[in-house]
Amino acid sequence: MNTQHEASNALVEAHLALVGYNVNEVLARVPSHVARADLMSAGALALVRAARSFDESKGVPFARYASLRIRGALVDELRSMDWVSRGARRRARETSEATERLAAQLGRTPTRVEVAQALGVSVEEVDAARVDADTRVLSSDAFDGAVSDMVVDSTTGPLDALVGAEQVEYLRAGIACLPEKLRYVVEQLFFEDRPVVELAEEMGVTRSRVSQLRTEALALLKDGLNANLEQDAAPAVDPAEGVAERRRKAYYAAIAARAAETRGAAAVAPTLDAMVGIRAAS
Repeated sequence: MNTQHEASNALVEAHLALVGYNVNEVLARVPSHVARADLMSAGALALVRAARSFDESKGVPFARYASLRIRGALVDELRSMDWVSRGARRRARETSEATERLAAQLGRTPTRVEVAQALGVSVEEVDAARVDADTRVLSSDAFDGAVSDMVVDSTTGPLDALVGAEQVEYLRAGIACLPEKLRYVVEQLFFEDRPVVELAEEMGVTRSRVSQLRTEALALLKDGLNANLEQDAAPAVDPAEGVAERRRKAYYAAIAARAAETRGAAAVAPTLDAMVGIRAAS
């Protein structure tokens, strides 16, 4: 019994990093107010249980087996935090889908009235659905499918690293090129972790307006990233097109230009360092 207990403890000690890794992966997908400590506790308990129940004769590596157990425990913990009803989640999802459809059709972010008309509901119901989407801790819809599908290999290949770096590069450029008000909302909500209520008071607008600005910014940012990552060249701006479409394409082009400028600066720096080294050696 003591030998088995010692073996379990050794497994836990050797694989503690799995808890932190999996918690970080989950935290990247959930609202910032989800407490890391709660997830770490759930993950650590799952690791201990995995060590006690592990059977090496099954031929499954402990790291993979423990990751499955940890991710399952984290999903359960997150679902226990989700206090919003299924109906509220459904209304929030329908409102989001209607907003995206209208944005694609109109070439701009639809108004609250337009979304309400498309859904056949009142403007107040649209506002309530958006508030639910903003304030809920987590939708369990984000975790559909088997837990094993969520396990991520911690190793990163050269190609994955290159693609990831490119995506981050365009993301930074996309945020920097957003219209000033939209950029400010994104930076304050996502980087400064400020509550919607506080930001609304500072800007002198309603919470719904802040949510609308955030939705508009994220939609524009998403389109800008897709436009640049899914094609080799930035879209040309056609003067004959409508004002909204010209502004949108100009934004896409600005992202491409800023990203290219960043890449150029990154490429020049090592070259300058090398030249300095050569001169110093000579």
